[in-house]
Amino acid sequence: MTYPPLPRRLTAPEPGWTVHADLVVVGSGVAGLTVALRYAQLAPRARVLVVTKDVLSAGSTRWAQGGIAAVLDPADSAAEHIRDTLTAGAGLCDADAVRLLVTEGPAALRRLIDSGARFDREPGGGLQLGREGGHRRDRIVHAGGDATGAEVQRALVAAVRAAEPAGPGVPGIEVIEHALVLDLLKDAAGAACGVTLHVMGEGARDGVGAVRASAVVLATGGMGQVYAATTNPLVSTGDGVALALRAGAVVSDLEFVQFHPTVLWLGGDSTGQQPLISEAVRGEGAVLIDAGGERFMTGVHELADLAPRDVVAKAIMRRMLETGADHVHLDARHFGEEKWRTRFPTIHAICLEHGIDPVREPIPVAPAAHYASGGVRTGLDGRTAVPGLYACGEVACTGVHGANRLASNSLLEGLVFAERIATSLAAGPPRPGEPVDDGRATGLADPRVRPRLQARMSAGAGVLRGGRSLRDVRQALLDARWTPVAVQPCTEAWETTNLLTVATALVTAAAAREETRGSHWREDFPGPDDTWWLGHLDLSLTEEGLTMTYRRHDEDRTAALPSHVEAELLDAGLDPAAVVSLVDAAIAEDVGQEGDVTTVATIPPGQNATGEVVARRDGVVAGLPVAEAAFARLSGGRLTVKARAKDGERVAAGDVLMTVTGPVRDLLTAERTVLNLLTHLSGIATETGRWVRAVEGTGARVRDSRKTIPGLRALAKYAVRCGGGANHRMSLSDAALIKDNHVVAAGGVAEAFRAVRRAFPGLPIEVEVDRLDQIEPLLAEGAEEILLDNFAVDDLARAVRLVGGRARLEASGGLTLAVAREVAATGVDYLAVGALTHSAPALDIALDLQGT
Repeated sequence: MTYPPLPRRLTAPEPGWTVHADLVVVGSGVAGLTVALRYAQLAPRARVLVVTKDVLSAGSTRWAQGGIAAVLDPADSAAEHIRDTLTAGAGLCDADAVRLLVTEGPAALRRLIDSGARFDREPGGGLQLGREGGHRRDRIVHAGGDATGAEVQRALVAAVRAAEPAGPGVPGIEVIEHALVLDLLKDAAGAACGVTLHVMGEGARDGVGAVRASAVVLATGGMGQVYAATTNPLVSTGDGVALALRAGAVVSDLEFVQFHPTVLWLGGDSTGQQPLISEAVRGEGAVLIDAGGERFMTGVHELADLAPRDVVAKAIMRRMLETGADHVHLDARHFGEEKWRTRFPTIHAICLEHGIDPVREPIPVAPAAHYASGGVRTGLDGRTAVPGLYACGEVACTGVHGANRLASNSLLEGLVFAERIATSLAAGPPRPGEPVDDGRATGLADPRVRPRLQARMSAGAGVLRGGRSLRDVRQALLDARWTPVAVQPCTEAWETTNLLTVATALVTAAAAREETRGSHWREDFPGPDDTWWLGHLDLSLTEEGLTMTYRRHDEDRTAALPSHVEAELLDAGLDPAAVVSLVDAAIAEDVGQEGDVTTVATIPPGQNATGEVVARRDGVVAGLPVAEAAFARLSGGRLTVKARAKDGERVAAGDVLMTVTGPVRDLLTAERTVLNLLTHLSGIATETGRWVRAVEGTGARVRDSRKTIPGLRALAKYAVRCGGGANHRMSLSDAALIKDNHVVAAGGVAEAFRAVRRAFPGLPIEVEVDRLDQIEPLLAEGAEEILLDNFAVDDLARAVRLVGGRARLEASGGLTLAVAREVAATGVDYLAVGALTHSAPALDIALDLQGT
């Protein structure tokens, strides 16, 4: 049988109307509305058109329960959020994209708050932070307990409505609802110049029309309706991915569909959108049990029930296969009714609606299709392979999620990359030509195949898939292309064609990837295969049909780092890509343009030896994984390193910290770079250790400041942690620190506090004072942390009594080791010691060559 090809354009009537805009945004979730709002702010004379498939407030964003992940707690760090994201992504995250997400996320979240979004707060006014699977810190902001998406959607819709134009042709944000996007309009050069769409209604803009625009942003959400059971709403039919494929864009990583492990089980025959039981429920202490009441996540992963989603989903499937059950249970009976009603009111109501009382019985759950980690491949500014076409949100593949999305990174991704698109377009919008007919072949699928397609995808390309099941699904998808009757253009046919296109691309990639990685689980290839599959599958639709290209992952970033070194850096809370950049810069400074001329002149090529990195003084060692990274980068992996100590350990003079074997030229050329880093970081750790021992038993902690060498802050603060100290702010945006000059400018300490609270309502605020009488007004304002600058010991004790535990106190200024214990004994919470990172003496460490 000859099967019709996948269409490269949907069969549809010619547009009966046309509107013009500077920018058209397709989709009205967090990503789409953020693009529209930010672009309208940056280009106030622009006309922005938002088209959405349902009403403006519908879509996937409002269903998001858990929250938004962002580094807001001073005890948290960007490096830790990056580590958690990379770990969840199972080796396929784009490190640059993750770094942008994490570092730009807090500011984007604050702008969302400024636009009117109201998040849950602590009694003192700070944002309430929760934890979800894969996160090792509390960093999830939420609203209404478990209604974060609904609150985000409400705030953005209100802001968009406020920006609607006063009349035709007036700048602002116009909205067309009930509009299904069909295809991209392109000019003679192949650049995007608008879209065609079908408006489901009556009036001047009903039926098929066209939007002409300088640029098109796809923010159409996910494709969960390709499966029979999903958490996605009915509108999530993969329209954006299918349009992009037909337009000539590249899609990547479609095989990595995340199945949420805890979806309310409504029976084996239940299909369509299923209620989600947020991961935040497990973050608050709920546990998974089987039919016999046994907890089965203990021992599966170090985080147990809070393991990354792919780990939990697979564990649930294994237990279901072992027991023959079609679901497991989530037990949160210990919460009590009050916590259910206040922290998770939405989930509580949904459970009761379906006859389940979570206060008195475990909740039946099973995995269901939830989130597409892959999508339309974009750069860091949202550009696709088609000029003038951008994508953000779930429809896009920015590289942030890799093989498995970290919980609550999706709304953050929508915010951050939407803003990047808006900034890029405002700086220089495209100037496309007139649309042309490029002769792409048209076609439609029979809408009657939709239920069968979805059932086949769930059965053979779901949580658990294999070669045989994928071949069966592939054949079923081929059969679905053929129809004995002519299919008339209509919403049902367009959606089914999109689902068939996306399903075909997904199954093609899943069949090709013969390994298990992240959310892609092959029962016939049960483990990951970095030798062949540490890469991405890029798909495009051409005249010849669907084509696939394999692209190696991150070859130019951390590939020269041994995997165990990368893992050690991640465990240390350090970003491997950032360490590589720093090490490469240090090597470039040391080696110069001509190379290590002395070593080249004195050491013959091919000569090998072993060197020992030895401590010449007693101290605390820090930076061994960084040193190994430097050896690896300079030698291209030719040097073999064996650690003899661990970061944070106390070492004695003469102790060997690591042995290094390989080419002598590489060894000696790397020596100075390695020792510069190792002696500096170990000096910081050693000095910190002295302070920590001085205040031991008092309850006070020693912490650092931002007085660091430019470029070395993350490493210096890591060294402080190795010495037993705590980190203060990483940057000026982590928390507000009101100092004397701010107080003078604001007209008083309380006035300064209120000004910061108004400008950044969710930001932690620290206030530096130099007099006792400044403390009480701050406490009245709700200050949570007060820094006592250059206070005498007696005044420190008075301040502690005055505060009485109502705020954390830090002593700073003029501190020495001689008075450290006396200061700590006053009852302050912290001693701030800037000298730890700006003037700690280096620890003497050397490299001894053992022979050639």
